Amino acid sequence: MKITKNTVVTVHYQLSDAQNNLLEDGPEPIIYLHGGYENTLPAIEKVLEGQEAGYSTVIQVEPEDAFGDYDPSLVRVEASDKFPSPLEVGMQFEGIPEDGDEDDDMVIFAVTDIAEGKVVLDGNHPLAGLALRFALNVLDVRPATPEEIEHRHAHGPGVHDDDDDDDEGQDDDQYRSIIIH
Repeated sequence: MKITKNTVVTVHYQLSDAQNNLLEDGPEPIIYLHGGYENTLPAIEKVLEGQEAGYSTVIQVEPEDAFGDYDPSLVRVEASDKFPSPLEVGMQFEGIPEDGDEDDDMVIFAVTDIAEGKVVLDGNHPLAGLALRFALNVLDVRPATPEEIEHRHAHGPGVHDDDDDDDEGQDDDQYRSIIIH
């Protein structure tokens, strides 16, 4: 079966930077609903369109087509007493960008450093600013169910099946929903 709109694609991936330094060897394959549902990067959908199980390729995706350019304005330093204890590097908090207001979209900030009563927060995606190489191997292609099309994502074994996309799969122990002003 060919990969077209409203097919569910299972693909194994390896993610490297532009210098071929391995960043992630997908321990679990990506299983996504193909066809512009924003379940994977558009560049991945484009290269897989019309392909079948067994197809393999390597693509390079520039920052603007992946996780964006690194934005220094999304790095903040806050007093540590604004945060719950214990506070650890890697924890995440929801906040408004420094130049934003209450009506702006919230950003997820990751704690990147803690020192001398201060916390460094970074609202950039960890892969922002990087050109990325994806080694892709299509494992399976099947027709999507009407329910998958209605819900706009794949269901079934190996798929995190929950309609709450707000935390983008973040580990609940590492994600705190407090507003940082």
